[in-house]
Amino acid sequence: MKILNKFFFVLFIFNVNIFISFAQNENVTPLAKILKSLEKKFNISFSYADKTIQDISLKTLKFPKTLEQTISYLEEKTNLEFKILNERFIIIKNKNSENILFENLDEISVQGYLTSGISKNNDGSISLKTNKLGVLPGLIEPDVLQAINALPGVVSVDESISNLNIRGGTHDQNLILFDGIRMYQSGHFFGLISAFNPHLKYNITLSKSGSSAKYGESISSIIDMKLPNQITNKFELGLGMNLLNLDILSTIPLKKNIELQIAARRSTTDFLNTPTFDQYFKRAFQNSDLQSISDNNSTIIKDENFKFHDFYGKLIWDIEDKHQLRFVLLNIENDLTYNETLTNPDRDEELMSELNQSNISSGITYIGNWSDRFKFTAQAFFTSYNLFSINANIVNQQSLTQENEIQDNGYKFDTELIISPNTTWSNGYHFSQIAISNLEKVDDPFFRRFIKQVLITHSIYSQLNYSSDNFYIKGGLRINYFEKFKRFSFEPRLALNYKFHENFKFEFTTDFKSQGTSQIIDLQNDFLGIEKRRWVLANESTPIITSQQYGIGVFFEKDNWLISTETYYKKVNNISSRSQGFQNQFQLINDIGDYEVKGIDLLIHKKFKNVKTWLSYSYTKNDYIFENLNNAKSFPNNVDIRNVVSLDGTYTYKNFDFALGFNWHSGRPFTTPNGVSSTGNSINYDPPNSSRLNSYLRLDASLNYNFKIGKSKATAGVSVWNILDKQNILNTYYDVDDGTISKIDNVSLGFTPNFSFRIQF
Repeated sequence: MKILNKFFFVLFIFNVNIFISFAQNENVTPLAKILKSLEKKFNISFSYADKTIQDISLKTLKFPKTLEQTISYLEEKTNLEFKILNERFIIIKNKNSENILFENLDEISVQGYLTSGISKNNDGSISLKTNKLGVLPGLIEPDVLQAINALPGVVSVDESISNLNIRGGTHDQNLILFDGIRMYQSGHFFGLISAFNPHLKYNITLSKSGSSAKYGESISSIIDMKLPNQITNKFELGLGMNLLNLDILSTIPLKKNIELQIAARRSTTDFLNTPTFDQYFKRAFQNSDLQSISDNNSTIIKDENFKFHDFYGKLIWDIEDKHQLRFVLLNIENDLTYNETLTNPDRDEELMSELNQSNISSGITYIGNWSDRFKFTAQAFFTSYNLFSINANIVNQQSLTQENEIQDNGYKFDTELIISPNTTWSNGYHFSQIAISNLEKVDDPFFRRFIKQVLITHSIYSQLNYSSDNFYIKGGLRINYFEKFKRFSFEPRLALNYKFHENFKFEFTTDFKSQGTSQIIDLQNDFLGIEKRRWVLANESTPIITSQQYGIGVFFEKDNWLISTETYYKKVNNISSRSQGFQNQFQLINDIGDYEVKGIDLLIHKKFKNVKTWLSYSYTKNDYIFENLNNAKSFPNNVDIRNVVSLDGTYTYKNFDFALGFNWHSGRPFTTPNGVSSTGNSINYDPPNSSRLNSYLRLDASLNYNFKIGKSKATAGVSVWNILDKQNILNTYYDVDDGTISKIDNVSLGFTPNFSFRIQF
C-alpha cells in the first residue's frame, strides 16, 4: 500500500503541473518555431545544432518582406551567423564557432516525435540525438537501445535489449551499425542494458521500412549509430556513476586539426553489491546453470563473479578542409565465472565454469568533399565477435566447452552528388567477408565438433532523393551477389512523403531485403543457458533469408498536437525453426518456413509549455507457416504480441526533469502439455502456441536534477523500474523428469531502483 500511496501522490503532482502549464501564457516565440514558419514562407531549409538556438526566443514575428532583410534582422536580434549556402540551404551557427563543412542532412518531418531529441524524417525513419534526448520513464541514462524500445512498433518479449522485436522480427534480423561497422553484440548483463556507452553523442537513425539502399544484411530494421564527426577544438571531460557501473568520457584536442574522443565504462558488479545489481542478476541468470543443483548426498556451494566493460576511441584528423580521416575502435566484453564446491563424505571437489562474450571492432574512414556538390567516402572495417563458455558439471564430472566466433571484414565506397538544391544521387560498392566458426567439445567421453563457414558478398546500389515543399521521394536499388551460392539478390527500396494539406502528410514505404547470417539455438542449456543463441551462416540446409515490406502512414500535426497512424505488411521467407527458440514439440526439429506480419501503430502526442504526453498503441498479428510443422497450418509466432499500449508523460520545471510511464501488452503465446509419452521421458503437447500468458503491466518513473558545481555542469538522477513490483511472466515452458512434468516460468525485473551522478568539466 505504501508503494501505491507514493504512486498516486506522484501522479497527483504530475497532473497539477500539467494544469499549471495550461494556465501560463507565453509572451515570446521560440526561435525554432520562427524558423519553421520562415522555411514555409521562403521555401528554404535551415541547418543548425539544437543547442545553438535552444534558449533563444523573440518578442515579435513582424519580419521584413525579403529573405535578405529577414536574415539581417535575425542576425541582429540573435547574435547568430546565418550562412547562405545556396538558394535553398542556410546554416546557422554561433559567430565565434569554427567553419563547418556542408553535409546533406535528412529532411525532418516531425520534431520532438516523443520527447526532445527524437524526430521523424520524411523517408519514414526516426532520428535520435542522445545528447538532446529528454528523460524517459524508468531510464537513469539515455540508453541507446532502451530509448528505441520506447518507440511505437518496437517491443521486447523478454525485457531484453538484446532481443528487440521490431515489427515482429527477431533481434538478429536487425542491422546494428556503430559508425558504419556491424555489431554482433548489443547488450551488457546479457541483454539487460545497452553495450554502447549512453553518454556518447550519438546521432541514431532507425529505419523500420523503406530503408536506404546503402544498407544490406538485414531483413528487418536498421539501427545506424553515428558518432561525432566534427572537431570542436575544446577539451571536455565527463565522469559518471550509477548503481551498476562507473564511466569516463573525454574529448582531447591534439592539434588544431586533430582530436581524440575516448570513453570507458566499467561495472562495479564484482566488488559492490547494490539493490540494482541484485535485481539484474536475479533476472539475467534465472533458470540457468547458475541456479542451485540438487544432490541428496552432497552440499554444493557456488561463488559467482560477474563484470562487464566497454571502451571507445575515435581519432578525427582533418587533413585539410576537404579531406578527412577517421579512426574508430570499440571493445565490448561481458565476463562471468563461478566456482562450484562439492562436499560429501566421499570427496571434496571444486570446479570452475565461465562464460565470456566480447566484440572488438575497428575501422578507418576517408571523407572527401571533392567539390561543393560531390562527396566521396571510403571505409575499411574489421569486427571480431566471440562467445566462449566452459560448463563444468560437478555432479556428473563432465566439462562441456562451446565457442561461437565471427570474423567480419570488408570495405565500402560511397558517393553523393548534389544535382540540384532539391535532388541528390547516391551510389556505392560494398564488399563483405564473414567467417563464422562453431566449436563443441566434451571431455568425458571425449567428443569434438568444429564447423567453419565463409560467405563473401559483393553489393552495389544507386539511390535518388528529391524533395520540395510538399513532396519527398527516395528511391533506390541494391544488388547483392553471394559468391558461395552464385546468386544475385535484387532489392528495390522506396519512401514517399506527400503533404496534401497544411496539417496532413501521407507516407508510403516499401523495401525488399536479404540476409545471410542468423542466430540459432541448438539446446536451451547451451552456453550455461544464459546466452544460448549462436551465429551461423546460410548454407545448403539454411538458405538466405529474404523479406518484403509495405507501409502506409498518415500524420496530422497542429497546435502542438501530433496524431500518426501507420499500417504495414511484412513477409519473411526461409527462416529456420532453430532460430525461433521453440520450447515445445518443435524444439529439436529443423525446418524452413516463413512468417507473416500485419500491424498498425498509432501515436497521439501533445506538447504543452513544460509538459509532453503521448499515448501509443500497436496491434500486430504475426503467424508462422512451416511446411513440416503443424500440418503446414499457420500458428502464432513466438513473438506474437497482439496489443501493446504505452502512456507516458514528461514534465520540466526549472532544473528538474520528471517522467512517468505506463506499459501494458498482451501475453506472448506458449504451448501447454496434455500428458507424457508412454516411455515417460517426453511431453505430449497441445497445438503449438495455442495458449497465452497473462498480460504484462509495468509502471516506471525517472527524475533528473541539473545543477552546477563551480563552473562544471552536474546531473543527479533517480529512476524506478516496475514501481508496483509486479511479477510479470515473460515465458513459460515445461520439462519432464521420470514421468513428472514441471512448469518453469521466466519472471520479469521486479522493483528496481537506480541512482546516477554525472559531472561535466
